[in-house]
Amino acid sequence: MRSSLGRYALWIGLAVLFAALPHIFTSGTSLTKMSLMGIMIVFALSYNMLLGQTGMLSFGHAVYYGLAGFMVVHFINRASGGAWPVWLPFVPLIGGLTGLTFGIIFGWVSTKRAGTAFAMISLGLGELVAACSLILRGFFGGEEGITTNRTRLLRLFGYNFGPQIQVYYLIAAWCLICIAAMYAITRTPLGRMSNAVRENPERAQFVGYSTQMVRFLSFCLSGFFAGIAGALAAINFEIMNFLSVGAIQSGTVLLMTYIGGVGHFFGPILGAVLITWLQSSLSDLTGAWMLYFGLLFIFVIMFSPGGIAGWIMLHEPLARAGLLMRLLPAYLLIAVPVLIALAGIVGLIEFGHHYLVKGATDGTVVRVLGVALDTAGPLPWLISVGLLAAGLVLGRRLWPVVTDAWNAASAELKRRISA
Repeated sequence: MRSSLGRYALWIGLAVLFAALPHIFTSGTSLTKMSLMGIMIVFALSYNMLLGQTGMLSFGHAVYYGLAGFMVVHFINRASGGAWPVWLPFVPLIGGLTGLTFGIIFGWVSTKRAGTAFAMISLGLGELVAACSLILRGFFGGEEGITTNRTRLLRLFGYNFGPQIQVYYLIAAWCLICIAAMYAITRTPLGRMSNAVRENPERAQFVGYSTQMVRFLSFCLSGFFAGIAGALAAINFEIMNFLSVGAIQSGTVLLMTYIGGVGHFFGPILGAVLITWLQSSLSDLTGAWMLYFGLLFIFVIMFSPGGIAGWIMLHEPLARAGLLMRLLPAYLLIAVPVLIALAGIVGLIEFGHHYLVKGATDGTVVRVLGVALDTAGPLPWLISVGLLAAGLVLGRRLWPVVTDAWNAASAELKRRISA
């Protein structure tokens, strides 16, 4: 019994966390953000089945997300008013089957190639569907999209899923189910062979496996879970438009997966939570929020290819040995120049955005901490460049402290292991 509880403790804890979050963050805005996070977690994990598990870089994953969302919207509109005896909690299965169907159709073509060819085929298919979304107005609704009303389906135990709190728990339940299912798939022979195809397709083929079939099965399963995410999005927003199948949505899920970390299962979860939070928060603070995402993506690719999850797991052996606290003073020290350089970067972006975009209408003067600065003059730019340069120089001077602390902790870990 103790072994079983230990095995399922993580899933029980995750379920408890999902149930408790609305009681901690009680505002309507928080519920909306957490609902969107749940949707994006499923979507990012489905993309990671392609990129992280099988090594297939797709530029058109939003196709299965968006098409499933449109299908669910039409399904709800047809089933409204009790025309079909369907409960809303089971509707995401319609989206999953839609994603699976299109995954079979498009996957059979695209998975015949790998690497760059697969990426280009996925891009072409994505642009094809995006173009059709503005042509086939009967299904996609043109630029306005298609709306629905989730409350018109049959009630389940008296719940009509009108309040956002009810929709949140519906999304949380499906999110938990999908996380567990996708994790279970990684432990199956198919999941292991997907890793083999990712690492060495020639050897996988040599031992008797069809690499194309492994890619195809992973593609279909990925489309199924992306369809569930699209269905949850349709239920949550009650509208789907052409942006749901476009390149922006595909780029967003790629951003989430890479920043979170493609090498670890929980990486896309971290990326989905972080990017969703930044999208909703930064967009309220600045009009240049997309530029910050681009810089964050470049920073991760250059300095932390394993993403956030890779950086965390790099410290996992030290944490188990109780040596993590030895790095804390060095990390706190290097945080000072990092924050100084970050202030300089933010200043350059915000001053540039205000001068180039808002200057014609709001003037070139901007107030920072109560001080008026004219972006048409040299002072704001000199301050920003000075902060950036000071942060870089100070960081370069202090970086050996971090290196020495890491080497000392690693040496102590090796000594304990050898002892």
